[in-house]
Amino acid sequence: MTRTVAVLLAGGTGTRLYPASRSHRPKQFLALGDDDRSLLRRTADRAEFADDLLAVTRGEYADRVREEVPEATVLVEPAGKDTGPALAYAASEVRERFGGDAAMLCLPSDHVVGDGFRDTAETAVDVAVRTDALVTLGIEPDRPATGYGYIEPGADRGDHSEVAVFREKPDAETAQRLVDRSCLWNAGMFAWTPAAFLDAASDGPLGPLADALEFGADPAAAFERVDPVSVDYAVLERAADVRVVPAAFDWDDVGAWDALGRLLDGENAVLGDATVVDASGNVIASDDKHVSVVGVDDLVVAAYDDRVLVVPREDAQRVREAVAALDEDGLF
Repeated sequence: MTRTVAVLLAGGTGTRLYPASRSHRPKQFLALGDDDRSLLRRTADRAEFADDLLAVTRGEYADRVREEVPEATVLVEPAGKDTGPALAYAASEVRERFGGDAAMLCLPSDHVVGDGFRDTAETAVDVAVRTDALVTLGIEPDRPATGYGYIEPGADRGDHSEVAVFREKPDAETAQRLVDRSCLWNAGMFAWTPAAFLDAASDGPLGPLADALEFGADPAAAFERVDPVSVDYAVLERAADVRVVPAAFDWDDVGAWDALGRLLDGENAVLGDATVVDASGNVIASDDKHVSVVGVDDLVVAAYDDRVLVVPREDAQRVREAVAALDEDGLF
């Protein structure tokens, strides 16, 4: 039987969830919604059916990952260079440990996923092994979101479809057209064999890294040969054979504070301790602080550590602008 290795991507920072997410406490280590497990721990738990767990992370997070997921082998990236180099490094490691025909199930560790994940994931792994293609999981949209990339399915192959084209994050009008055309969200969850992935990666921006790792180069030196790049741009959008398996589960990437409004019930989404008077549509989150909100609507109010964030809920994506300014001053 094919050996399945679940690869957990645990090196991101989750800047749009500032101030809960900080450089020393990125999103994957947070417990959000009505579950007291961290997002990373939840990801590992739903991948428990895999034969092995491999967590890819940055050096500064490695000890925390080992604490959260002690059953996983931790692979430390020499440098944080986005998902492309991280997954090429993981594919090289899986190939060395288990062979090029093992199955990799690649999962972001900072998403919220509902029931039914295992069935979809096992179908994706089966398709990857059976077709030798690169496989992505596609989420059926429940709104014309502009913060996600889209997948346009091609020929129907029964339990999956060929991918006709990947669409970049659209504007609102384009997003509605894509939803009307039955396109799927690209959730960043994938399945493939190391051999198929590294072969597809060899002709693009990750080629120098893949070649160096194949010939036994030091990982740090190999990483110096490539720039930061997403796996979507570096590999999937260029590959000759990509398939999509529709996901049979609820999903949210919890990318920004407005996502809590989708995860928590109530007129206001409250995470922590709060008093709300004559207010609606707000997202209120805190650690050990009591927050009072009076007479305002549709705001995000987040208080963690010694930091407070207030932003209109519709502008939740703009939190990254504040983080960029803080990062320049060494305050993130």
